[in-house]
Amino acid sequence: MTSKAFTLNTGDKIPAIGLGTWQSAPSEVRNAVKVALHKGYRHIDTALEYGNEKEVGQGIKDSGVPREEIWLTTKLDNTWHHIVPKGIESSLKDLDTDYVDLYLMHWPSSTDPNDTKKHLPDWDFIKTWQEMQKLPATGKVKNIGVSNFGIKNLEKLLADPSCKTVPAVNQIELHPNNPSPKLVAYNKEKGIHSTAYSCLGSTNSPLYKDPTLLKVAEAKGKTPQQVLLMWGLQKDWSVIPKSVTQARIEKNFELDGWDLSTEEMQKLDGLTDRFKVCGDRWLPVKVFFGDDE
Repeated sequence: MTSKAFTLNTGDKIPAIGLGTWQSAPSEVRNAVKVALHKGYRHIDTALEYGNEKEVGQGIKDSGVPREEIWLTTKLDNTWHHIVPKGIESSLKDLDTDYVDLYLMHWPSSTDPNDTKKHLPDWDFIKTWQEMQKLPATGKVKNIGVSNFGIKNLEKLLADPSCKTVPAVNQIELHPNNPSPKLVAYNKEKGIHSTAYSCLGSTNSPLYKDPTLLKVAEAKGKTPQQVLLMWGLQKDWSVIPKSVTQARIEKNFELDGWDLSTEEMQKLDGLTDRFKVCGDRWLPVKVFFGDDE
């Protein structure tokens, strides 16, 4: 499973298991990246908004793993939508690399940099995508995609005549308490790969108290985190668990030689509790419309 990769609509292959770095402090993330790459991870996920791209880049250098062996994803921040070329340049400079393998529009919100409670009056994510579509030809970006797009916004994007490139990836929150089956099916139907963020339910997740998950993990002799990752992988989406703890980073990668049975998958599919780690109240526009399940 650790060598598994998913083929995108561009033909490129994204490693199934990556290291997430959201909420990873700059002081910790450099070592986390190095530890992950030494363990065998070949997929690192970051974003301009995380404020840790420089340390991620240093961690990659520290690891000694050649850049071409690593899949590196970063994201365009909301307040940079109207200046896409500057956004990618800022990320490449901080990451200390010539290119990224995947560049995502972090949110479908073109936020006013002078007042983050407001949306830019003369810009939207359609215009942002028009600019992002120019990037692969520059060699600075291998693939482009989106993040936090529900069906409504994907339909709007794909229906626009200016949309010549179907996003390669839609990175969305996915775990058994936010399984989003309709959205995942829509992504698949359109040839868009799903990457799961907060795939462990994020910090202090109520999932870790779920008796069904704990029983499955105990019966398997695995950690709840390993079970959650396997659940996502067996649904054919890539997973980017976040950790800065060496033992956990290593444990999260120990996914070879076992799997979940159909019955175990169904048990996790049957969890009825629902929660989202990431809402949209902090944005100037609504981006989640309850159309994912």
